[in-house]
Amino acid sequence: MADVNVNSVLTSSEDMVEKALSKRYEGLVAVRTKAIKGKGAWYWAHLEPILIQNPETNLPKAVKLKCTLCDAAFSASNPSRTATEHLKRGTCPNFGSVLRPISQLPPLASPTSQNNHRKRSSPLTGTSSNSQQFGVVNTSPRFCGEMGYSPLQTAQAIVTHTGLNQQHLMLSGGKEDLDALAMLEDSVKRLKSLKGSPGPSLCKDQVDSAFNLLADWFYESCGTVTLSSLEHPKFKAFLNQVGLPEVSRKDFVGEKLDSKFEEARVESEARIHDAAFFQVSSDGWGRDICKYGEDTVIKFIINLPNGTNVFHKAVYKGGVVPSEYAEEVLRETIKGLCGNVVQRCVGIVGDKYKGKALRNLELQNHWMVNLSCQLHGFISLLKDFGRELPLFKIVTDNCLKIANLFNSKSQIRNHFRKFRSHGVELAGLIRVPSADCNFSKNYGPVIAMLEDILSYARILQLIVLDDSYKVSCIEDPVAKEVAEMIQDVGFWNNVEAVHSLVKLIKEMTDDIEVERPLVGQCLLLWEELRAKVKDWCAKFSIAEGPIEKIIDTRFKKNYHPAWSAAFVLDPLYLARDASGKYLPPFKRLTHDQEKDIDKLITRLVPREEVPTALMELMKWRSEGLDPLYAQAVQVKQRDPVTGRMKIANPQSSRLVWETCLKEFKSLGKVAVRLLFLQATSCGFKCNWSFMRWVSLQGQSRVGMDRAQRMIFIAAHAKLEKRDFSSDEEKDAEMLTTANDKLL
Repeated sequence: MADVNVNSVLTSSEDMVEKALSKRYEGLVAVRTKAIKGKGAWYWAHLEPILIQNPETNLPKAVKLKCTLCDAAFSASNPSRTATEHLKRGTCPNFGSVLRPISQLPPLASPTSQNNHRKRSSPLTGTSSNSQQFGVVNTSPRFCGEMGYSPLQTAQAIVTHTGLNQQHLMLSGGKEDLDALAMLEDSVKRLKSLKGSPGPSLCKDQVDSAFNLLADWFYESCGTVTLSSLEHPKFKAFLNQVGLPEVSRKDFVGEKLDSKFEEARVESEARIHDAAFFQVSSDGWGRDICKYGEDTVIKFIINLPNGTNVFHKAVYKGGVVPSEYAEEVLRETIKGLCGNVVQRCVGIVGDKYKGKALRNLELQNHWMVNLSCQLHGFISLLKDFGRELPLFKIVTDNCLKIANLFNSKSQIRNHFRKFRSHGVELAGLIRVPSADCNFSKNYGPVIAMLEDILSYARILQLIVLDDSYKVSCIEDPVAKEVAEMIQDVGFWNNVEAVHSLVKLIKEMTDDIEVERPLVGQCLLLWEELRAKVKDWCAKFSIAEGPIEKIIDTRFKKNYHPAWSAAFVLDPLYLARDASGKYLPPFKRLTHDQEKDIDKLITRLVPREEVPTALMELMKWRSEGLDPLYAQAVQVKQRDPVTGRMKIANPQSSRLVWETCLKEFKSLGKVAVRLLFLQATSCGFKCNWSFMRWVSLQGQSRVGMDRAQRMIFIAAHAKLEKRDFSSDEEKDAEMLTTANDKLL
């Protein structure tokens, strides 16, 4: 009996050893596979894991590392140490052309270093290396002048170096052939140096992996790196230096582009297919009035209930698009996504056509909630201020007078030179909107002018007090008027007030663009705006009435009943009452907004479920949510990037309705389809250089198809990382920050 126990223990122990060896071997193979693809240590290209088997039992006996260069075997316990001792220290006889890191590659010889060591590398020292059989000297006049040699002396050095006697050297072209001879020797030298010093060798898997990463980087840059850059001589030299073959731009617009696009497309379609319903985000119909230029493509992004954003397609716009065409494109997009089950698309958010195309589609499909982008709503509010607020017009006109005077009169502009010692200098002309700029549609250039005027406020005040400027005022009445304006405290208060309001709106739009609020946050955003504008009015002694009227008008244009419904259905905004219940915030709504909720629910649910849904709404209003779950939904944590407090689990609001509140069968269907809806259409940004290139492809079907595929790949990668920023904006921010540090 004891023998049986001992045998079973031994068998169990042997099984464990076999499993451990197999697991160790599989782990090393996996690590080596990743490393060969460029995601691991360099030495795995030369070390291969092998599993030693017992010849009698045919079972795993040990795991070893075999050197692929000399077939030597080593223990697999420490691959890094094995690589150091066997490869780096010269033990391996065949380790002669191993890839070295870029940091360890020998520096390229510069012309200066070659010239400084000319005597040491002279052929008279008796060096017999093949790479030094020819003396290479540039005999161009510029080179000879820099070195202090004449072309004749240079050629003599070449002749001596090549072993030919100058006295017996007869050239058919005479002395003029000496320059050509020097060029010939130079070419031979360069060709020999290329053959004599090859770059590091890479195996095929490493080359393929490197080019795969290069392709990913190129496509994801989406135009920041041009196709022509791939054939730049310096880039070719870099590839040669690290042991990679040259690439052609044709390689990146053919099969590789197609395969990358197909890979991203299949992954995107799979995610959309898995979702029960989704929202379509459509951006690019309108024009961004705070920036110069206009997008040439319309981007379609699919917003899924789990918070994921999936790129769908890009459509070339080419110019102003009528509402009817936009409606047609949106309808075809939904049909292409849903097929016959169009109910899967529960809504659209777009940057234009809320009153026409989006409204028509909502009326035709009663289950849809079509929203206007909040980011563009706030930007349009700034346009409203510029058109309807008298203060904006007064400040704009006055600043134009100042800018035009100093930009057009060189005598007056020269006054800036006198005040350099005060630490302020005009870097250039004051930015002025073009004559054909419509301020009511594009207030961006006016903002730039205000910023310049405020930046030069100190020096402008010094200039108008200068005696030489006072002389100019005698001859020019406009100069006198500008001087009086600059010395008026009220003028600067007005400029500061307008700039402060613009800054207020811009900060909110920046936050909206970064945070990407959901539909339930819309009412709170407008409440926050009203509170900030009220403080602004008090600070600058501005009457509240006119500006409140402008805000109310824009609010009504953007408002959708879904704002109110999502606000009261989202457990995130439940408030605790005196009895300890967590109840929806109906008290913060107006009477009309409460009616809007009833109407919306009536439209969204099937006709036979309307009474049930309204009864459930009354129950939700009176009972709310279990306090424990309400508190769990509202848990916040600090964002490590921004430092702000954010909801720890944004999906919990929807999940509560799908799990804990199942008794609300009809109302729950409405809630889960509302709470995930995004209130902004802004998503992936293409850079301006790529947009210009796309515009040039407008008449080419092949070119446009390639452009759309490149946009798709780049957008897919950015949305994977939840990166909604622009590379150009990040570069500008970095350069500005670096410049501030230097100053």
